[in-house]
This record gives sequence, structure tokens and C-alpha cells, in this order.
Amino acid sequence: MSLLSFSRRVVLAIAGGLLLCPSAVPHAAAAQIKVLTSVALTAALNELAPKFEEASGDKLDIGYSLIADIRKRMLAGETADVIILSRPVMDELQKQDKFAPNSVVDVAGTPVALAVRAGAPKPDIGTVKALKKTLLNAKSIVYADPAKGGASGVYFAHVIDQLGIADQLKPKTILVSGAQAADTVAKGDAEIGVGQTSEIVPVAGAQVLGPLPGAFASTTVFTAGIGASSKNPDAAKSLIQFLTGPIAKPILSAKGFQPG
Repeated sequence: MSLLSFSRRVVLAIAGGLLLCPSAVPHAAAAQIKVLTSVALTAALNELAPKFEEASGDKLDIGYSLIADIRKRMLAGETADVIILSRPVMDELQKQDKFAPNSVVDVAGTPVALAVRAGAPKPDIGTVKALKKTLLNAKSIVYADPAKGGASGVYFAHVIDQLGIADQLKPKTILVSGAQAADTVAKGDAEIGVGQTSEIVPVAGAQVLGPLPGAFASTTVFTAGIGASSKNPDAAKSLIQFLTGPIAKPILSAKGFQPG
């Protein structure tokens, strides 16, 4: 065997050994996925995020805020790899070309509901008439300040206006800046709270009284989309697929959502 032939065999053997060694194989760099989403998804994403990170190797940077705030920021030019907001706002932003084409997908819905303190009597809200009576009899009511853009607060303000009792409830109403209604009820600082079911279920000391009845029933559908200027569109797509997949669905259900 010539020296040249022997040298070639040595080089090939070394190369083959490197290919068989896992530590020598280069891995794709983990993606950093920026997410902007409503505070209503906080409890669910806090549990789902580490599961996704473990499965994918990617890392999530999640920013929570009120839907109205994120909408305003996105219209002003801010973006993210994945945005999860209510369907009407997502539709509006899509018309402004804020998302990658054909990337917008419904993830889950959550009803607007009433909450009372755990163990407290459960007043009747089964009909519109019963709801009106219960609200008038309540010593105090807490919900998100409509002026700050919380979706459930904006909607509930519409409900009590339609019921014709807004002025009567005003003296006993507590307005909070975001998703703190259930916490306020759990602490005993308000008798009845109003918010998304997903904001009530995770709060120890509060319990869901029930959704708004009849014609006032309302479910907020949360929808995800990939930011039009995302530098990690494949990773963003994998996150959305995860959130609509079999691992996420039971967790979403346990947190007060109706998975899509």
C-alpha cells in the first residue's frame, strides 16, 4: 500500500468517526421567538411555554398586555414573531398587512363570565332577568376599566348599558386596569367580578359563577398569526401548530378555554 493511499484511508476514517460522534455534528441554532399576546392567556402560556421549549429547543420571549395596548403598538410599527389577540383585532391588523400571508389561525375561545369568592353563595344569572336582579342586589362589582381597552370590560359596559342599569351600578363599581377582577373577588374586596373565564379559573379563592346568559353570551376567540417581518417564520409556525395541537388542548381546557 502506498503512503498516499494509507493517508487517504486515515483521513476517511477520521471523518467517519466525526460523523458518528453526536457532539461533532453541528445543530441548528435555537430560535428566539418573540410573542405578543393578551393577558387572558397568561396562565395557559405559563404552563405551555416550557413544554414547547423542551420539545423544540427554541426559546420564547412572551410579552403580555391588554389587547387594545398591543393593537396600538402594532399599528405604530411594533411587531413580533407570533401575535395572539382577539379575532376582530387580528382581522383589523391583517388588513394592515401586519401578518405573513395565510398565517392567521384560531387558537381557542373563552367566554365572558362572572366570578364570586370561593365558597360564597351563588346568585342566579341563568337568564337576562336574573342577571339584572343579581347585579342590582350585589354590594360591589369589579371589572376591567373600559377606558383602558380590556375586552371583557368594554363588553360588560355595553351589557349594563343595554340592561339600563349603568347609573345604578356606578356607585358600587370597582374598575381595575387589566385582568385583576378575579383577584379582587378572591380577596373579598368585591362581591362579583366580571372577566374572561380564562382569567378567573386560575385564581385561587375565586370561582366561575357562569357565563353571561342569553343574548349577552359572548366568547372571545383568540387568534394567532406570524408577524409579517418575522425573522423566524418556521419557528413561529411550529409554535402556532403546537398551540393548536394535542398537547396544548387539555391544558387550554383546564385554564378556562375552549380549544379551536
